[in-house]
Amino acid sequence: MTINTSVYVRPSTSTSAYLDWLQMLTGAGLILFMWSHMILVASVNLGAGAMNTLAYFFEATYMAQVGGPLIGATMLLHFVLAARKVPFRAEQQGTIWKHAKLLHHQDTWLWLIQAFTAMIILIMGSIHMWTVLTDLPITAQKSAARIQGGFWLVFYLILLPMVELHVGIGFYRIGVKWGFIKRKTRKKFHKFENILTGIFIFIGLVTIIRFLFLAI
Repeated sequence: MTINTSVYVRPSTSTSAYLDWLQMLTGAGLILFMWSHMILVASVNLGAGAMNTLAYFFEATYMAQVGGPLIGATMLLHFVLAARKVPFRAEQQGTIWKHAKLLHHQDTWLWLIQAFTAMIILIMGSIHMWTVLTDLPITAQKSAARIQGGFWLVFYLILLPMVELHVGIGFYRIGVKWGFIKRKTRKKFHKFENILTGIFIFIGLVTIIRFLFLAI
């Protein structure tokens, strides 16, 4: 019997590898966006005029009108790609939690935290983006009025740590998964990631307090 070897069937693992790369690229892009977004919003700490000037620039160049929906689409794509490995069924969730407790593996717990925060960010982040992009132009006074309304203060106090935890862990896990962080430096880099996450949460809290007392 002659076996025809002229036809090559691409293994399914190649598709999975491409999707993993796309997940990593969208994740890295969202990390850079969130850190940049935090710094730009924190410009209100230099004065309402500083934030309003930056917001006007992004709107005058249509970066906000075009970039906002693109970021939303990227966030949705990233979630869909990451959801391939998230246990949604009750028995699967029970198994992963049992294994995490049994193994006492730090990176497993980090993955669980990242999966949990992703669900919250998808919902709350979408609400935030819709609210902001449908009420242009962005101004420090509008942002302050939302936070001083009460509901949005609680909303952002929940969203802030969820985003920064997710982004910080994502930054660390990308480095580990793709070999940028070696085993011998993993503990040191994880400590650096914790400090970086703490810094961004602190900046976010200071910014929220500034909005809370900004005259509108």
